[in-house]
Amino acid sequence: MQKIRKGDKVVVLTGKDKGQSGEVLQVLPKEDRAVVRGINVVKRHQRQTQSQEAGIVSKEAPIHLSNLSIVDKDGKPTRVGFKVVDGKKVRFAKRSGDVIDG
Repeated sequence: MQKIRKGDKVVVLTGKDKGQSGEVLQVLPKEDRAVVRGINVVKRHQRQTQSQEAGIVSKEAPIHLSNLSIVDKDGKPTRVGFKVVDGKKVRFAKRSGDVIDG
């Protein structure tokens, strides 16, 4: 079970986007990376195709999971733990102890 999943609200801990937050669009578990909306935006040159126009396109690049942390209810970063509630393994925020909806 992953600590960070698609749809989670996360904050960036280090790097050029430090302190910014966004929603996880995609998780790449084999590479330990995630794509976050509006974070780590890079410009790519796009060749023209039948469906797409040529030009410079901005898109989000994957960022390493160690540089991300889930946002707690007070808006601050928190670590994630696991516990069993009613026979199901759930994630919980270590800062507040609340169960993270998933």
